[in-house]
Amino acid sequence: MRRINKLAQLIPLCGLLFLLSCAEKPADSLPNILIIYADDMGYGDLACQNPEAKLTTPNLDQLAAEGIRFTDGHSSSGICTPSRFALLTGQYHWRRMHGIVGPFGGSVFKEEEFTLARMLKQKGYTTACIGKWHLGWDWDSLKVEGAELLPVPGDSTRRGYGPKDFDWQQACTGGPLDQGFDYYFGDGTINFPPYAFIENDRLTEMPTEYLDLAQRNTKEGNWEFRPGPMVKDWDPYQVLPTLEQKAVTYIQQQKQGQPFFLYFALPSPHAPIIPNEEFLGKTEAGAYGDFVYQTDYVAGQVLKALEEQSLAENTLVIFTSDNGPEHYAYPRLRNYGHFSTGPLRGLKRDIYEGGHRVPFVMRWPGKIEAGRVSEDLIHQVDIAATIAAIVDFPLTTQHAVDSYNFLPLLLGEELVGPIREGAVHNTFKDGFVIREGDWVLIERFSGYHTRVPDWYFEENGYVKDDPEGPGLLFNVKTDLGQFQNQYEAAPEKVQELKVLLQEYKQSERTAPLP
Repeated sequence: MRRINKLAQLIPLCGLLFLLSCAEKPADSLPNILIIYADDMGYGDLACQNPEAKLTTPNLDQLAAEGIRFTDGHSSSGICTPSRFALLTGQYHWRRMHGIVGPFGGSVFKEEEFTLARMLKQKGYTTACIGKWHLGWDWDSLKVEGAELLPVPGDSTRRGYGPKDFDWQQACTGGPLDQGFDYYFGDGTINFPPYAFIENDRLTEMPTEYLDLAQRNTKEGNWEFRPGPMVKDWDPYQVLPTLEQKAVTYIQQQKQGQPFFLYFALPSPHAPIIPNEEFLGKTEAGAYGDFVYQTDYVAGQVLKALEEQSLAENTLVIFTSDNGPEHYAYPRLRNYGHFSTGPLRGLKRDIYEGGHRVPFVMRWPGKIEAGRVSEDLIHQVDIAATIAAIVDFPLTTQHAVDSYNFLPLLLGEELVGPIREGAVHNTFKDGFVIREGDWVLIERFSGYHTRVPDWYFEENGYVKDDPEGPGLLFNVKTDLGQFQNQYEAAPEKVQELKVLLQEYKQSERTAPLP
């Protein structure tokens, strides 16, 4: 394929030399792998990369100081499900989907599809997913005869299933256990039914009531909950602390010599914004800032457990987020002076940089030099090929088809060029972004999907997008905030990027062949 893989020969050679030096690795020499995946945490919510932040993230800042922080790291999408799919499979989400899995939606995976968990399980790892899943289950198999969507009690404009529409005693398939994970614990998706904890493939308690949070309040914003079945006395404020304890306990159960993979998918700081009482007032960015602070605390407790179990030295830790922050970021900027995407334009759902350029930190003692800050373009789909190189897993041409191995970059090897020539970003089917080098082409008149208040344009120097405009072109090296549209000034670059985008979209694989 023209130009997509200019380093296709060099990068596999670097990986091959590394793997030959390691030979076939016995299980007790493989690193543990911990991915901490935040939910709706913006680029500017990591305090160490936002000088204007009105919050603190001491544990994540320390993690960055002990490893490498990428300032140009991206999720696949500006929304949840697609980014999680891309992370776990090493392929762009738009090959499969654009939207999220709705309440009681089915699995997004194909049978026996390549996933990080399935790969690592084959290499002798124990594998666990704790926290948010949002990639679908086979809920239809639990539905009882006659189950149907009916008007929501107290709100006839909405429809939902009730607690008696499912046989909760049955196992629910299609979830993490069917995608290579040995263990799962979580609530599925905090703002989607059923409102209950799930352990492995069964609910730990049966929902008997319809969602009712009339006596509860968020600390900022709305509940954002979809109607549906709820366990009696369900308390959303206990979700994050429960997941924290489960993750800590899991790590405490691990033994030296038996490698593990933990995908710890946080439900925070996604709405509902519900920091626990002991975290209120910890920041100057309102309740959301306090929720980010609690998110940092939870990550810190898991990292502390690694230290206490003497596992930290042999654990690769990856911290990142699925997309940019929710629309509450605009009033937060005005009320507290904290903007969750820092210098970037756009939020969750948007295809401007703020929708998908996210916090991205990695630590691997003895392998990754501490304190590094990299401006290299990397992508969450690249985690698959990189981990495959680390554990000496032989990828096929059908595995991780968009995943670049950036292990040489982590190890500090000298490279003759960038690991990635470019990348595609997308949220909804009518809007694609192609990145090549420092140039970004948006094939829409606007990169926004989330509504932007008028005052934001006026107070931050932006001109509103022209609905008649043919597209947007920015150089993010010289114009990180995407202020200056160069679409009409650089027609040759526009055409070049359009051709490259079509090549990517029509390809079956964009990463170097294994």
